[in-house]
Amino acid sequence: MNLLASMRYLVALSEHRHFARAALSCHITQPALSNALRALEQDFGVVIIKRSRTYAGLTPEGERVLASAQRMLHEHRVLQEELASEAHSPAGTLRIGTIPTAIPIAARFSAMLQARHPGIVPVVLSMSSAELETGLENLSIDLALGYTERMRLRDAKLAAWPQYVEHYFLLRRAALPLPPGTMQLQFGPPITWAEAAVYPLCLLTLDMHNRALVDAAFTTAGTPVKPAIETNSILTMALSVVAGNVCSVMPGALVGTVRGYRELEALPLIGSELRTPIGFMLHGTAQASRALQAAMVLAQDSTWLHHAAAHSGLLRE
Repeated sequence: MNLLASMRYLVALSEHRHFARAALSCHITQPALSNALRALEQDFGVVIIKRSRTYAGLTPEGERVLASAQRMLHEHRVLQEELASEAHSPAGTLRIGTIPTAIPIAARFSAMLQARHPGIVPVVLSMSSAELETGLENLSIDLALGYTERMRLRDAKLAAWPQYVEHYFLLRRAALPLPPGTMQLQFGPPITWAEAAVYPLCLLTLDMHNRALVDAAFTTAGTPVKPAIETNSILTMALSVVAGNVCSVMPGALVGTVRGYRELEALPLIGSELRTPIGFMLHGTAQASRALQAAMVLAQDSTWLHHAAAHSGLLRE
């Protein structure tokens, strides 16, 4: 039995919760995956997988084996990348999970990291806050960019590095677009959350932590809202304002991505102090690869932090 391969199959089954899809992701047949997992159970002398007509989860013993499998695969990948890297030339894949509202900053960070270290291949994934936290805990992602305030809500060994603070805007079509040839988003006067509530809005879906924050701000202002459009796509949020009759509530990092639309206007939201810190988070005890170490050096670099601040927050620079 190939122990490492069997551990990989177990992790895939836990992620996909379906034998056929797990086998497909591992590029083997379903019988081969099932046989390998039965051999793993025989080797440990315990039942790992709850079986019925379909996958029914893991036994308590299986959960313990899964945790060891996740750490074993992580350590194996780190070792491979260590052996393939030189001391001053980190190489390997770096999986970065990010909340949707921070995607523009994650993209800029990844581009700057790759420019500094061409051997690093960043993989940027859009994920909900809950998915980020789970990904860090099971080591399926190396680094997360998200709401650091949520760390206190979970019993997780995470470390965090602050990056910037989200400030919010109402994004709408401008009453008077700038002249043709002027490729610049307009910034209007501040507007209260209560005033913004009268507009038809495109907001993120309820499973997103950002939506909970925005809903709470409107409720605090005494004007809870029901959106006209819901989406889990930041591109949809922006284009629905460009092409339709709706407005949207966006943090500065997202507003910065539509600065080239002269027909749009962004109004700072006031009256409900919604200021959310965003930071990089990683597993506090897992061994860091050289690629991750290089990423954390950049995350604390003053040049990068100035760049991140210029493209987020109140967008005053």
